[in-house]
Amino acid sequence: MKSQFDRKKIVPRYKVIAYVMLVLGLMVVSKAVYTATVKREYWMQVADRFKRDSVDVKPVRGNILSCNGELMASSLPEFKMFMDFKAGGEDHDSLWLANLDSICIGLHEIFPAKSKEEFRHDLEEGRAKGSQHWPVWNRRVSYDTYMDVKQLPFFRLSKLKSGFHVEEFNSRQRPFGSLALRTVGDMFGAKDTARCGLELTYDSILRGKMGKIKRRKVMNKYLNITELPPENGADIVTTIDVSMQDLAERAVLDELKLIDATMGTAQMGVAIVMEVQTGDVKAIVNMTKCEDGVYREVRNAAVSNLMEPGSVFKTASIMVALDDGVVDTNYRVNTYSGIMDMHGAKMRDHNWHRGGYGEISLPRTLEVSSNIGVSRIIDEHYAKNPEKFVQGIYRLGLAEDFNIPIKGSTPARIRMPRKNSHGQWENWSKTALPWMSIGYETQVPPISTLAFYNAIANDGIMMRPRFVKEVVKDGVVLKEFPPEAMMGGKRIAKMETVKTMQTILYHVVSQGLGKKAGSKLFKVAGKTGTAQVWAGGGKTSSYLLSFAGYFPADAPRYSCIVCILKSGLPASGGGMSGVVFHNIAEGIMAQDVKRSVTDARDSISVLVPEVKPGNTLAADYVLRHLQIKNAEMQKAVTVSTRVVPDVVGMGARDAVYALERRGVKVYIQGRGRVVSQSLEPGKAIRKGDTCTLKLDI
Repeated sequence: MKSQFDRKKIVPRYKVIAYVMLVLGLMVVSKAVYTATVKREYWMQVADRFKRDSVDVKPVRGNILSCNGELMASSLPEFKMFMDFKAGGEDHDSLWLANLDSICIGLHEIFPAKSKEEFRHDLEEGRAKGSQHWPVWNRRVSYDTYMDVKQLPFFRLSKLKSGFHVEEFNSRQRPFGSLALRTVGDMFGAKDTARCGLELTYDSILRGKMGKIKRRKVMNKYLNITELPPENGADIVTTIDVSMQDLAERAVLDELKLIDATMGTAQMGVAIVMEVQTGDVKAIVNMTKCEDGVYREVRNAAVSNLMEPGSVFKTASIMVALDDGVVDTNYRVNTYSGIMDMHGAKMRDHNWHRGGYGEISLPRTLEVSSNIGVSRIIDEHYAKNPEKFVQGIYRLGLAEDFNIPIKGSTPARIRMPRKNSHGQWENWSKTALPWMSIGYETQVPPISTLAFYNAIANDGIMMRPRFVKEVVKDGVVLKEFPPEAMMGGKRIAKMETVKTMQTILYHVVSQGLGKKAGSKLFKVAGKTGTAQVWAGGGKTSSYLLSFAGYFPADAPRYSCIVCILKSGLPASGGGMSGVVFHNIAEGIMAQDVKRSVTDARDSISVLVPEVKPGNTLAADYVLRHLQIKNAEMQKAVTVSTRVVPDVVGMGARDAVYALERRGVKVYIQGRGRVVSQSLEPGKAIRKGDTCTLKLDI
């Protein structure tokens, strides 16, 4: 029987199949090798993207606190709200259409700036486009607003059913608004970076450290696994006192607006309040007039404004002369008729057109702020050795670098006389010394001037201005910044010199040009200053008006400097900046006044107050804690609830309570106490009665 297997036909076929399979195998192996080598990096990135995704987690930025622990800057969450119109499956569209009207009406009530028709148009546009990230509202909203939106129909469903979702942001909030804005600092919101002030200086402490979350795909679901938890920022406690800051800002703004209305144009106002013994900056104001005429804090002029200080510098000049022993308080100087030639330039006193002061004593030169008197004293004793005078100014600490923790701050620039190899002055002239002695030829920021006056108040010990007291986290103090005395704690001058200057500065206010800075309630010491600010062509463009001093003069607690830059005359450091100083000083001292309630009683005072039948439970609580027995309370409790009560004389709260607890609907007009009521007292109450109350102060 012939074999059915034909080798000649079958074997070639197997060979073809074998060769094809070999080629396919080689191709698979080659592709695998190619993928594992040439394309390895690409596919590893794909794998990381889908299987193991690393996400940065931002920490919560630390708070900035006042000296009393009040929040001055804090991070709070803000939200942007979106709709995913592809979420929810088949039931999504029907639920959306059924609730669309209610959603639009609710959104309009929450955001009145946009009508319900506009909301409907925008949302329908997003649905038509099938957007998965369509904005419900174009701006960030607070947590409370987000929760209000979340309670609307359909939005209250889960994210997977409704498609309503949010993006969360950390927003920097300032509970006290623009108070001490330039000092506390600000943030670039979109970039989450610090702009200025303490926010910028202490950014690394406030910011904290980023965390890491790894996203792993397990069973087609992503799980977040914390790899490195974020480290929240620490809080910084400043020396700023919110009540003093508010008081100082209002005092400066009131004077700037008064100047604008009656005496020219104010350009800038600065005020700093410092605690004498510690150097703590309790308030710092930096107001600059913007192009729209509104005063805002746009730069920290208090620590960076390098301008000629004017007459407040005269205190330092006389102090150098007293400390060097070249003069004493009995020294007398002739100021002539208020105008004289000083090395080829005219020196004038403020009253030169009235004949000047003639011959006066050294203390009187400061009391009346005589340019001629001060400049003659310094020129006569230091003209041949101006370096000695400038060294004395340096010794007083005016040129110290305080390392203020605010970007832009700078120390004073006080020129030291210098000669060349031939013995000729390189940077000096005969007029330099007399004009430097009265506050020109130098550039001193207000913070440096104040630190000098604070040192006089502190018996000669100069304190470094302190803005931050400590760094705190979770109730634990991480770092302290204790008060620090400058120059190793050495006095800026002999104790005798300091005491003499304290007396002179008190007399400047009590019997000199600084009277408007004084107070009838406590003693004030200080010095006025009026400096001309020169423009091109030798013309005066504006005036820098200053008053620097401390209070109470007999037991100094606070020092303060006020500077106002204005154009045009009149211009008076005592009459303008001195008034602001007065208002700040009296306001601060008034805050510390404490009285016992017994001080308000006299022989004819009524010890039991009149109590009307309003919220009797509240009234009873107050009277019991005051330990006052009032028989009328019992009558008030038992008053009939079926007749209209007499509420005339009550406050709005008690009047409304007394009427509405009897079922009467109340409408209020005005404010203060009730002066009339539309329903007659004693009248029987009917269902649906309404009563209009008229209030007046």
